[in-house]
Amino acid sequence: MSSQPRTEGGVVVGNVFDKHHSRNPIVRRLMAGFEQEMDALLAQTGRPASILEVGCGEGHVTARLARRFPGANVLGTDVAKSIVDVAHVEHPELRFEVCSVYDVEKLGRWDLVVACEVLEHLEDPARALAALCATGPAHVLITVPREPLWRVLNLLGGRYAGALGNTPGHVQHWSRGSLLRFLGTWLEIVDVRTPTPWTQVLGRPRPTARP
Repeated sequence: MSSQPRTEGGVVVGNVFDKHHSRNPIVRRLMAGFEQEMDALLAQTGRPASILEVGCGEGHVTARLARRFPGANVLGTDVAKSIVDVAHVEHPELRFEVCSVYDVEKLGRWDLVVACEVLEHLEDPARALAALCATGPAHVLITVPREPLWRVLNLLGGRYAGALGNTPGHVQHWSRGSLLRFLGTWLEIVDVRTPTPWTQVLGRPRPTARP
């Protein structure tokens, strides 16, 4: 079942549906596929010494990154203070800060930047991607829901029928092809994975990337 979306400043923040802790066997299987394919992409990044996750929400992916790369400088950021507070409670051993995705350049340079289910929430994803590339990473890892499959599965699960399956807060909707066309302006695509119902892309910033 879905919960009421948490909002801050009129914007939906955090996970509306807690797929990371779900007991539903179907959801657990889908999440296992997501994590397996993400691990396959992370394996291609070498040994990043510094990792920034933007839009970290409750910090579940940040914690996974810290476990995979022990010793790395790992920071999770989110625009919502209320969600960063939750992340601090759930993962007290990790670092989290309040920061808009559009302002991450002020946090310095990072070897790996991760935006896991972030771009679909943004009114200006192009500006956000330009900001991520401006931090000078060797690799950028992006994941988004794959449309229209995402909404179909929501409807089959009895979620968001009044919005035709659209998750609250999602204002951008990408198929695999449309996402790759969008990202290709800024990134040299290294690898693409499509665990149901997501698209995951690992890329390297292009020297001539434009906003």
